[in-house]
Amino acid sequence: MENKEIELEFSIKSGAPEKQRTACIVVGVFENRKLSGPAIDIDHASDGYLSDILRGGDMDGKAGSTLLLHRVPNILADRVLLVGLGKERDFHEKAYRDAISRAVKTLRDTGSMDAVITLSEIPVRKRDATWNIEQAVISAHEALYRFLTMKSKPDETRRPLKRLTFAVSRRGELKFGEAGLARGLAIAHGIDLAKDLGNTPSNICTPEYLAAEAQKVAKAHGFGCEVLDQAACEKLAMGAFLSVGKGSDKPPRFIVLKHEGGAKNEKPVVLIGKAVTFDAGGISLKPAPDMDEMTYDMSGGGAVIGAFRAIGELGLPLNVIGLVPACENLPDAEANKPGDIITSMSGQTIEILNTDAEGRLLLCDSLTYAERFEPDAVVDLATLTGACVIALGAHPSALFSNHDPLAREIEHAADQAWDRVWRMPLWEDYQEQLKSSHADMANIGGRPAGSVTAACFLSRFAKKYHWAHLDIAGTAYKGGRDKTSTGRPVSLLVHFLLNRAEK
Repeated sequence: MENKEIELEFSIKSGAPEKQRTACIVVGVFENRKLSGPAIDIDHASDGYLSDILRGGDMDGKAGSTLLLHRVPNILADRVLLVGLGKERDFHEKAYRDAISRAVKTLRDTGSMDAVITLSEIPVRKRDATWNIEQAVISAHEALYRFLTMKSKPDETRRPLKRLTFAVSRRGELKFGEAGLARGLAIAHGIDLAKDLGNTPSNICTPEYLAAEAQKVAKAHGFGCEVLDQAACEKLAMGAFLSVGKGSDKPPRFIVLKHEGGAKNEKPVVLIGKAVTFDAGGISLKPAPDMDEMTYDMSGGGAVIGAFRAIGELGLPLNVIGLVPACENLPDAEANKPGDIITSMSGQTIEILNTDAEGRLLLCDSLTYAERFEPDAVVDLATLTGACVIALGAHPSALFSNHDPLAREIEHAADQAWDRVWRMPLWEDYQEQLKSSHADMANIGGRPAGSVTAACFLSRFAKKYHWAHLDIAGTAYKGGRDKTSTGRPVSLLVHFLLNRAEK
């Protein structure tokens, strides 16, 4: 199913804000009524009109506030939208993205079909014009995203926003702005795809559906795509992966994407994304409240497919492999039972103490499968543990790695993308918690440090290469009444691969 929305047109422009012919020009105001640079230009051209409005108390510049003005004197734009930026000394990355988002939502709600946004000119400490434009495009997409596919009569916007122009302060910055625009659009399209896949309910988004969507992306961008069915996975002895889906009547699929943008002899980067299209917990059944959110347990796989769309648009000169193990985890007579012992593709045996700790069973066989590519690095991502949410909340993803330089690469990419991570320990001390009396290891290590012991479990299958694990349980989606996929960490993955391609 396609989530149809009007594709917004973006462009970059430099020039005096008062001379922009547009339905709306957007300028920023800091707290205590301090005008941003473009707002000062409009104020001068309008003989102090903005200053008079602000002195009258209509707006103070607090973050999140807006004021729409009509027929401002001597200004070519039909309207001027003032956006509160908060305290100038606190205007960092989050405040910038929030201001862009607030501006775009206000434009949408007030019927402006096109606009010039000058907020992209405002300096953000340690960031450049490329970053400003990239983040503005991504934030605009996020502000306008709606999942409409399942609505019988989707709400229609009377006068939808069709064109956005982001301003740069000098003509010499146009080329940097264009680079940010191209990158931002590719990442935004990848995020939107990951969101659509995450938001599609599990009665539609089955393993076969996910495989078909991956094949569409591959066909559109010239990737290789192989889909291994149950028989092929059995032949490979993927005992851990296959055991998870035994309780479902939806057949598992192991999706392999190949982007061959680098030299033939260049070792690839492998991305692995957990894709449990619905996770009821198996025999270790989850509590009923919020179980509907377990449609998002395929978010790791969705992010890998979304990242592939982005790197396809960018034509990334790098070899990248994507592995997406997809299945459902449901309870029936065939399902894994607590106490069962299974044999993974690596030959190591695993005692299943909790059938709801299933994501690591998908990933461990995927990590073994990745060995055949002799990878330069492997990064897996998964909505793996509730313990990660307790530890870090919804802001950073948890990062684990067996290679410090790789971890630093990911931390750097996360900062560039403003898709943040926090590194967690992977000490040998924690491995003790995975001891089993009857198998090589247990699939859980008890309640203490649950996200750490999950990563320690995975590390046992990633000893032949440099590896990192991202636990995205707290960042991949938002729960509650307004539940939705966030599309994270697509932006992080793309920046990580861009940096590798530029080495």
